[in-house]
Amino acid sequence: MNEQAAATDKATQESLISVHRWTDKLLTFRTTRPAGYRFTPGQFARLGLQVNGEMVWRAYSITSAETEDQLEYYAIIVPDGLFTSALDRLQPGDPVWVEKLSYGFMTPDRFTDGEDFWMLATGTGLGPYISILQQREVWQQFRNLILVHCVRHENELTYQEKFETLRADAAAQDLPAQLHVITMTTRDNAVDSADLAYPAAADRLYGRITTALRDGTLEKKLGIGITAASSRLMVCGNPEMITEVRELLKERGLGPCRRAGGGQFITEDYW
Repeated sequence: MNEQAAATDKATQESLISVHRWTDKLLTFRTTRPAGYRFTPGQFARLGLQVNGEMVWRAYSITSAETEDQLEYYAIIVPDGLFTSALDRLQPGDPVWVEKLSYGFMTPDRFTDGEDFWMLATGTGLGPYISILQQREVWQQFRNLILVHCVRHENELTYQEKFETLRADAAAQDLPAQLHVITMTTRDNAVDSADLAYPAAADRLYGRITTALRDGTLEKKLGIGITAASSRLMVCGNPEMITEVRELLKERGLGPCRRAGGGQFITEDYW
């Protein structure tokens, strides 16, 4: 049995619909959705491409709403990366294999209480939150939805118009939560950003999430404290950031969510 035939046992052959290029390295792409495919916002899919006659598989968080008839993903092109180099060459109509199951436990339904939902992301770790924020239930469950996205440069701050649309849709539906978006860059500074036309440049933070968490800058920015009683957090991004954030939260009396229940934060490496 060849690899393509074997792939049909666990995956369906879908088609690339579109590609949106944010930068030369960042892109959002959409595929057709397999019949009967189900996922919970925050989960990821395993995608397969034929590369040099072999199937290559990678995991990507799903950024589309769970009710859409297409699947959307957010990706970074890795220099000389086997999968992403092939992905970068794809054209609409080309085949993409999608595994029949979705994966992951970074889903809001694991939080049974709390008032303020913090979503911390570096780079393409933003992906799962795009889907989560399109889930009506999360706007009903929490008082504040706080998204913190940290990247190297301003042009990597993606999906800004989407966040404005989500705010407008929530207001039109009279949903109770308020969405707060904090953008951060580590390689630019306020002087560099002064003449750039990126959204809310004057209101941006500069530096790393871990630094802003340690010195209280994030909480001061919003006037919302991070406490075990009121705060529930997700952290998605590079492993070093996640390890440090995990320790910082533990020092403040917060603990990881367990399958048996309890806990205030969930982490997922996305690198």
